[in-house]
Amino acid sequence: MNRAPGVSRALLRPVVRTLPWRALGVAGGLGLLFAAGPRLMGEDTTGRPALNALRLSAVVFALGAAFLLDDSARHTTAVVPTRRAVRHTLRLALVVPVAALWWTAALLLVPADVRPPAGGVTLEAAATLALALAGAAFAVRRSDGTRPGQAVAGALFATAVLASLLWPERWALFVAPDDERWAAAHDRWAVLLCAALAVWAVCGAEPVRRRIGGGLGFRS
Repeated sequence: MNRAPGVSRALLRPVVRTLPWRALGVAGGLGLLFAAGPRLMGEDTTGRPALNALRLSAVVFALGAAFLLDDSARHTTAVVPTRRAVRHTLRLALVVPVAALWWTAALLLVPADVRPPAGGVTLEAAATLALALAGAAFAVRRSDGTRPGQAVAGALFATAVLASLLWPERWALFVAPDDERWAAAHDRWAVLLCAALAVWAVCGAEPVRRRIGGGLGFRS
């Protein structure tokens, strides 16, 4: 008999309490302020500043999401029967609807006449968020720290800055909608999204030594 749904329901309340709502709230609020920038500029705004504002909003929200897997009780929950993949997936499932609503609000804050193509910029935002989550999952798998979010957020911010300055033009990611490279750039964003999701899935699996130790009643 599959006990996964029952286990997930039992974990729901404690997981909700331990999610980094403060970090997400601060990041979300700042992101919406950036998204509202073009509207505050009034008639002086153009399409490029609006696009950059949404890109900055996506990065800011992703910085908050980098704290998703922070858990001061990590070493206690590591020995429970529920696998890490289930615990991580539950956290993600609780945050994804919030992220979707937040992004919808960010898009609507940008005036329609200068708003970039929603599909393309949403793909960029999704890939940026996925990279933050993949970094958090990787940090959890490769270290024993209970709060890797700060380091992951710092690494993501540094990567975003360096990518915007040093990324090769032939593999351009940050292009304008009227640029002929727009479609090719978003093919690359799709690859980044898929790669980040793959890293999240791989890092969510319990290490072999821990699974063996847990089965024998020992911690590794």
